[in-house]
Amino acid sequence: MLPIRRALLSVSDKQGLPELAKGLVALGVELISTGGTATMLQELGLPVTEVSALTSFPEMLDGRVKTLHPKVHAGLLARKNNDRHMESLQAQGIQTIDLLVVNLYPFEQTIAKTDCTLEDAIEQIDIGGPAMLRSAAKNWQSVAVLTHPEQYQDLLKTVCLAFTEHGYAGLSDRQRFALAVSAFERVSQYDAAISNYLSTHLASQALATAQAKTPDQQTIFPGVLIQSLIKLQDLRYGENPHQAAALYRDPLPAPGSLVTAQQKQGKELSFNNLADADAAWECVRGFNAPTCVIVKHANPCGVASAGNCLEAYAKAFACDPTSAFGGIIAFNRELDEQSALAVSQQFVEVLIAPGYSASALEVLAAKANIRVLAIDCSAVGSKTTGIQHDFRDLDMKRIGSGLLVQSADRHELQVQDLRVVTKRAPSPEQLEDLLFAWRLARFVKSNAIVFCKNQQSLGIGAGQMSRLDSARIASIKSEAARLSLAGSVVASDAFFPFRDGLDVVINAGACAVIQPGGSLRDQEVIQAADEHDITMVFTGVRHFRH
Repeated sequence: MLPIRRALLSVSDKQGLPELAKGLVALGVELISTGGTATMLQELGLPVTEVSALTSFPEMLDGRVKTLHPKVHAGLLARKNNDRHMESLQAQGIQTIDLLVVNLYPFEQTIAKTDCTLEDAIEQIDIGGPAMLRSAAKNWQSVAVLTHPEQYQDLLKTVCLAFTEHGYAGLSDRQRFALAVSAFERVSQYDAAISNYLSTHLASQALATAQAKTPDQQTIFPGVLIQSLIKLQDLRYGENPHQAAALYRDPLPAPGSLVTAQQKQGKELSFNNLADADAAWECVRGFNAPTCVIVKHANPCGVASAGNCLEAYAKAFACDPTSAFGGIIAFNRELDEQSALAVSQQFVEVLIAPGYSASALEVLAAKANIRVLAIDCSAVGSKTTGIQHDFRDLDMKRIGSGLLVQSADRHELQVQDLRVVTKRAPSPEQLEDLLFAWRLARFVKSNAIVFCKNQQSLGIGAGQMSRLDSARIASIKSEAARLSLAGSVVASDAFFPFRDGLDVVINAGACAVIQPGGSLRDQEVIQAADEHDITMVFTGVRHFRH
C-alpha cells in the first residue's frame, strides 16, 4: 500500500470538495490546486500550493493553460518502483503527485441548454483535465485518481482506515486500479459527448450545402455516433435463460425515464420485466387524465382513462383479464390505498407509478413479490435539451454489424390536423375517443387495430402480418372479455390497404375510424365507410411500431 503524501485538486463541480480537502489535510496530505479550486480551499483556511507556484509559470490564455507542464505530468507519470524515473524527478527538482482529483468542464450540461451556441460548447471543452486524468490513470500503480464527487466519501473512509493501521493515508493496488478504470471511462464518455456534438454540426453544414439550406437546419445524426452508457447492473439472464444480459443507462438520463425509477420493493427486475415496464411507462405517460396501462409481452392489453386510478384500473383490466395475468401495470398518478388493494388482487409482475401513498405501500408490502417502481415525473415537460443534440431521444435497433437509428416517435396529433373524409363527421364524444384510440395505437405493435369507447380500450389486435387479422383478433378479444363494440371507435396505426379490414371493424360495431390514409385504394375505403354511414378521419401520420 503506497502512501498518499501530495494531492492535486482541480474541479469544476465543487460538491463535496470541502469535506474531502479537510479530511486529506487532517491526514497530513499536502494540497496543490488551480484557479477557483485553490481560492475555495484558501477561503476554508486550508494550506494549499497553487499550481502556478509549483510550476513557476502563470496560468494563461484565460485559464486554457494551467496544468500542461512537466512538473505536473512528470509528477503524475513517474513510476515509484522505477529507479530511473525517480532519479529523473530528483534531478529536475520534481516531486510525485500521489492523488489526483479532477472533474471536467461541464460540457454535457452546457450543450443541454437550448440557447447553447457552438462557441459556448467549444469553451467548455476541457484540455488539461483529461490530460491529467489519463496520466494519473495510466500510472495507477503509483497514483490514485478521483473523477466524481460520489467517490470522495469512500476514499476518505479507506485512507482513514489505512492511516489507523499503517500511520499514513494510502490505497491498495486493487483500489487504485478500479479508480483508474473509472477515470478512463469518464474521459471516454466526455470525448464521446464532444465528438457527437461537433459531428452533428459538421453533418448539418454538409446537409445545408447539399440542400441549399441554412446551417440552422441541423441533422440530429452525427457522422460518427459514439455511444457511452453506464452499466447499472448485471441481470440474471436475457430474454431466455441461456442469454446473458445487463442494464445500462445514459450518462444523463432523461427526467422521468425508466432507468431513473426507484424500486420500492420486490425481486430484482429481469430483462423482460424491464422491456415490458418501459413499454407500459412510455404509453401511460402520454395520457393527461388519470390513466392505467396494462402491458403483456411489450403490447398494451388494457388501457383506460377515468376520474381516478381505481376507475381507470377497473376499465383497463376489463379489456383483457386473461392477458392481464402476470402483466405490467402502470399509472400516471400517485397510487392510493384503494387502487393498491384492487391491483394486489391479481398476479402482477411490476407496478409503476409516479408515487404511492403510505397506506398504498403498506397494502403492497403484503405482496412482497410485486416489483414496485416509483418514477419522478416532476421534471418531465420541462425539456431543456435541443433535439439536435439530445441523443437520449434517439431510438436505436441493432442489426447485423450495424445500428438503425431514428428520432423517437413523439408526434402529438392535434384536432386541427384531422381531415374528415366521409360524409358523416364525428360527434364531440367520438372525436374524444378517436384521439384516445390514436394515442394508444402508437404503442401497439404493428399491424395495430384498436377498438375504444368512453376512454377505454375494448379490443386490441397487435403484431400481425395482416391488418385484416389484427382487426379480427381485436374483435375476438372484446368478445372474450364480453365487451360490446357497438358504437365504438377504431384506430389503425397505418392505412387500410383494402376495404375488407374496414368491413370487419364496422361489422363488429365500430361507428368511427381514425387512420393515416395514403393508400392507393383510399377512395374505395372511404366509399365503404359512407356505405355504412360511419365517420372516418385521416391523420396523415403513420405509427408503425416494430
